[in-house]
Amino acid sequence: MFAPLITIMATPGLAIPLKAASRYVMRLLAMPCLLSLLVSVTQSFADDLPVNIAYVKQTGLTSSASLALFKTPANNGFAGALLGTDDSNTTGRFLKHHYALTVLEDASGDALTGKVQAWLTANNGPLILDVPDSTLQAILALPGADAGLMLNATNKSDSWRLNQCRAGLLHTSPSYAMLGDALGQFLMAKRWREWFLVSGSGEGDKAMAQAFERASKRFGTKITGRKTWTFDTDLRRTSQLEVPAMTQGEDYDVVLVADTQNLFGFYLPYNTWLPRPVAGTHGLKAASWHRSIEQWGAIQLQNRFFEANQRPMNDDDFNAWLAVRAVAEAVTRTKSNNSATLYQYLMSDKFELAAFKGRKLTFRQWNGQLRQPIPLVQPESLVSQSPQEGFLHPVTDLDTLGYDKPEVRCSMVKE
Repeated sequence: MFAPLITIMATPGLAIPLKAASRYVMRLLAMPCLLSLLVSVTQSFADDLPVNIAYVKQTGLTSSASLALFKTPANNGFAGALLGTDDSNTTGRFLKHHYALTVLEDASGDALTGKVQAWLTANNGPLILDVPDSTLQAILALPGADAGLMLNATNKSDSWRLNQCRAGLLHTSPSYAMLGDALGQFLMAKRWREWFLVSGSGEGDKAMAQAFERASKRFGTKITGRKTWTFDTDLRRTSQLEVPAMTQGEDYDVVLVADTQNLFGFYLPYNTWLPRPVAGTHGLKAASWHRSIEQWGAIQLQNRFFEANQRPMNDDDFNAWLAVRAVAEAVTRTKSNNSATLYQYLMSDKFELAAFKGRKLTFRQWNGQLRQPIPLVQPESLVSQSPQEGFLHPVTDLDTLGYDKPEVRCSMVKE
């Protein structure tokens, strides 16, 4: 027990006789303050710190795509959270921090909310949320929920960052507004100022289209045409005839598509009336993650995920991985598993997270959104990354993506 102490305290190159060293140590131990410190250090190394995390997923929400290639993986999102838990345990074992991931899932929002309530009664751990608006609202209304820590990993709705932000609720998933601004900045950098917008009729499609319209007003571009996709038939054999007719109109520089359910967007490239690029949810896409990202050590993360799941890591997987890693960073720094303590640290100026994007990521204190660069990708490669050069901000250019502090109409302060 005393040998390491002697090694640390002895001056390099100074030989201390064993008997003299023993008397020296005994005199030190006689000091009450030092003895207390040694007991405290010994105790801290001896105590294990369990960190229980729940992944909350509402199943059965995605549409059935015609091709298996486009179907949502069964372990979508959760696979990233599981990898994040493994990574956290790899580093946490040296500090005796033990991370455990529990899955709470149900097709019924009410039933899932009941499971969350039961879990919160027995645990004081963070929740990683993979739920739609209605279920998220119900979970936030649970008794004691405002004292916990919840990280939204998949919901892109702007309302949670604009007028329904809540203390204790953080977002690792970019919002629709962040994605729209990231793409809009790139189009402005390319001087593509005239946009033709094609949107689906789903709620996500409408939200994405609104984000593109917001970006257009923000950057001073012109939307020369708007069309809603209404076809309910299989166009795989007739898209060459139908899509040109649908995209016929005034001159435009780019066709923006808002198809969050992946039902028709893949028909548009190379079939538009004018020979123009396609961007949005298909073609050139703003995404939080993509399989082509290899910089900043990301290839290691990509390979580990693929080896574990036999598929590439997607946006939801990465955002769930981010959520777990953010929790682990807070646990490491605070040496606590208390949700309130972790939340306070995550929202402080002390928190930053390395996440294979070339920048340190932090949470916005006014709406809980994680600041992060947004890659712009096409199906097989990384094209660019926003914020684009020249888009300035008084604090950080990352705040040029999505809703800035003056725009937000809610508060993150606990009442």
